[in-house]
Amino acid sequence: MTISRREVLIGSVAMSVLGACAATPEQAEAPIIDVFDTALAEVMDTDQSFEILGAGYQWSEGPAWDKKRQQLYFTDVPQNKAFVWKEGAGINVFLDPSGVPQEATAGFREPGANGLLMARDGRLLVCNHGRRSLEALDMETGARETLAATYHGEPFNSPNDVIEASDGTIYFTDPPYGLEGMNASPLKRQDANGVYRLSVSGEVTRLVDDMSFPNGIALSGEEDYLLISQSDPDTALIRRVGLRDTSIDHVWFDASTYMDGKPGLPDGMAVAETGHVFATGPGGVFVLTASGEALGRINPASASANCAFGEDGKTLFITAHDRLLRLRTKVRGVGWG
Repeated sequence: MTISRREVLIGSVAMSVLGACAATPEQAEAPIIDVFDTALAEVMDTDQSFEILGAGYQWSEGPAWDKKRQQLYFTDVPQNKAFVWKEGAGINVFLDPSGVPQEATAGFREPGANGLLMARDGRLLVCNHGRRSLEALDMETGARETLAATYHGEPFNSPNDVIEASDGTIYFTDPPYGLEGMNASPLKRQDANGVYRLSVSGEVTRLVDDMSFPNGIALSGEEDYLLISQSDPDTALIRRVGLRDTSIDHVWFDASTYMDGKPGLPDGMAVAETGHVFATGPGGVFVLTASGEALGRINPASASANCAFGEDGKTLFITAHDRLLRLRTKVRGVGWG
């Protein structure tokens, strides 16, 4: 029997809830926060409760904050839908389908959108599994523009996560999770599960070609290196790759030592102005220093796919399997200065 990536990520948590329903912010749970270093108290209140903003998703992913509209977008990849949360309005369907229509899903195990990001030009960047492309969604008209769909003339696997630099350069990962059979899919045309750069002129360059399952991606605050997570149960890690100094290329955080049967693998990340990184991994969301040392872990009792800062920059939204969660931090996300 072949075990899917999501089954590994979820671990013992049953995937029995198929609907998507809103929860009121008053529904709160006290998180189990594993404190590895007392310095964690400088980053967040370890005694706070987190709010359950929504529940009932198959696999929530891709949170992205819209500063202009003061709302959060996120996806449910297997359901092929995207949702929007706004204070006072709760959660509503934003895109249905988020990827491709049902009649175009043959050959895909996850045809929906995955990672999202509000671009500097006001459009929403969409990693679309079903279209095997990186798209930009016009927030006023709903029109989608394909920004990148091929490398060396062949289609991508299924773009997964995305980040944008201040000059408009875009970086994204391309694992095979969207394809039925993943690496064994007859649709797979790329010879690697790569990490790519899309220049402002539209040129696509592959930066990394030797990771088994590249997934989440983040930029350091100074934009001098990339952090790339690898969702591989055999080599669960976050890699640091230099952009200015290309000699920088090493394992920045080894998550394998924290697995111990806990659900989840390295996936999405959010970077704070202080250099701290909130990174999903085994058992929840790790709080890491700029040098990759773990200060603690937010444990929502489920696998966590991704996280993003929002509101005033000191709110962390977490997509944790079947739920959307909210916590407060003492540090502010990059870009709120």
